[in-house]
Amino acid sequence: MPITGLAHVNVRASEAMIERVRHFHAGILGLVEGRRPPFRSRGYWLYAGPLDVMHLTIDPSMDDDTPARTGWLDHFAFAATDLKDTMARLDAHGVPYQVEHVPGSGETQLFTRDPAGIAIELNFNTP
Repeated sequence: MPITGLAHVNVRASEAMIERVRHFHAGILGLVEGRRPPFRSRGYWLYAGPLDVMHLTIDPSMDDDTPARTGWLDHFAFAATDLKDTMARLDAHGVPYQVEHVPGSGETQLFTRDPAGIAIELNFNTP
């Protein structure tokens, strides 16, 4: 079975951490909270357009200060639009970031970290 694309990323953490991660990705980066099936666990699904790209799962057994081991995962990336507005929102919330321009491609990459310490890359097609 060939892989056809990324379905979603899941973050499992304490309720307090999930709330901070939800605020960052929905409130600052612009994902939209949407329908989540009625699982036994609690959490949120965040959407980019019609796609549920990020699942947030509350794990009551986890404490707020000890992250789960994620192995060798370095970051995940989203395609994005409106670089200027994104930088303004991050600035308004005091979120540090780094901007890189991909040589010869016209693409700009913005790198930051969410409240759980997960590295996030946002890719913008720029003229």
